[in-house]
Amino acid sequence: MDFKLTDRQIDIIETMREYGTSVFTTENVRQWREDQGLPDDVVQEFARRYFSLPSTAGEESAFSQSLLNQALVIEELCRCAGCTLPFQNDLFELHIMAGFADDHDFSTVIDDFRRTGRVMFALAVSEPQAGSDTQNMTTSVRTQDGKIILNGVKTFVNNGEYAPNILVAAIDEDAPDDVRHPALSFWFVPRNLKGIQAYPINKIGQPMLPFASVTFKDVELKPEYRLTGPNASAGFPHLFSLLERGRIFTCASSLGMAQAAMEDAARYATERQAFGTRIGEFQQIEQMLTDMEIRLWNMRNLLYEAAMKSDEDAPDKRLAIALMKRYIPAAATQVASDAMQILGGIGYTERERVSHIWKDCRGNQLAEGTDQIMVYIAAPLIRQKYGK
Repeated sequence: MDFKLTDRQIDIIETMREYGTSVFTTENVRQWREDQGLPDDVVQEFARRYFSLPSTAGEESAFSQSLLNQALVIEELCRCAGCTLPFQNDLFELHIMAGFADDHDFSTVIDDFRRTGRVMFALAVSEPQAGSDTQNMTTSVRTQDGKIILNGVKTFVNNGEYAPNILVAAIDEDAPDDVRHPALSFWFVPRNLKGIQAYPINKIGQPMLPFASVTFKDVELKPEYRLTGPNASAGFPHLFSLLERGRIFTCASSLGMAQAAMEDAARYATERQAFGTRIGEFQQIEQMLTDMEIRLWNMRNLLYEAAMKSDEDAPDKRLAIALMKRYIPAAATQVASDAMQILGGIGYTERERVSHIWKDCRGNQLAEGTDQIMVYIAAPLIRQKYGK
């Protein structure tokens, strides 16, 4: 495929680069990692710039940008910051909302995001026993004595402690299951309802994404909390297709961070001298830099192709996305690890961002479906492709 970017896409990258380099300085990123989030003015400026990007007629995504263009935004900002940023989760969560809500509810959410730069809800899908196996969720709603009651536990809920609302995926026990899938429903639940408790999850990386476990114990819901958009009844099959968009954003983040690690490593290899020679001229370092560059090229090709196939709704988009997610986060982790190796002892300290990049990239091997789950998805599609 021809991955030559259009002039418009180059403008998008340059717009985000101008914003990213001015905002995500080393000092700022260090402080915001400690704060576990970005200041209001930073996210508001992101929203202003994002919604000022030129759109093209015929691009029918929720935000007038193709998935490829959204991936370019995430990639460039994560390259500038050298860390995982909230924006990838924000855009993914808005896609989920758009996929199940009606126009009125989604307009309320997107207008608030445009104004504040923050998503007004936390997305609660994963569970302790239902991560990659989403269909195994046990959180449910049922009618009891004329009241709609929600019970269950969700985990890895981004902003679960702080968001004013929670978008909860739950099995509807009042509705019959179809042949293959339980009846899935989404509920836009105020965070302050009686029976909701959130507990922080301490991770080793990605501190700007504050995750929490959230419990729902006999939470009484109003009927109007339920999302009732045109695709709301599509249930799990529709959710699975939306999760693939999250995988594109996760891989864009991984690629951006790996590019940042590569730039740090190449710069250090050029400047650092040992035994009277720049270390970048040592054959071992030359080989590491070469292999890192190969991985970056492969990552970028896989990401752009998967995003383009998704935009075009190509017949093999599921395979392209699974192969992308199988390869990119692991390759990004390896690039970050090699960058630490090139920097030596200093690369293993909090002073250098390559150590943070490694931890953040490693987490993306688990997010939105693990490396191993991608094999489970891809292998049958590969057999089908070659079986023909």
